[in-house]
Amino acid sequence: MVRRRYTEEQIIAVLKEGEAGAKVADLCRKYGMSDAAYYNWKAKYAGLKVSELKRLKALEEENRRLKQIVGEQALDIRALKELLSKNF
Repeated sequence: MVRRRYTEEQIIAVLKEGEAGAKVADLCRKYGMSDAAYYNWKAKYAGLKVSELKRLKALEEENRRLKQIVGEQALDIRALKELLSKNF
């Protein structure tokens, strides 16, 4: 089975069809995805609009970058402390 990447707009459209009353099995067959994918999307994106979803993705990316920066700074601080403790 070919793995597909769905855009935010496609995910929201599929979820709106499900909210409108379409059966999950029919949606999964129509879009070529599993039931688990649908329910994962529903748990994560239920009630969101496309603009809100894009903002969520941007915030998640910013959070990832900030965590990486903090991790790098912590390593730098640890290395400097070890270096200073050896000199004295």
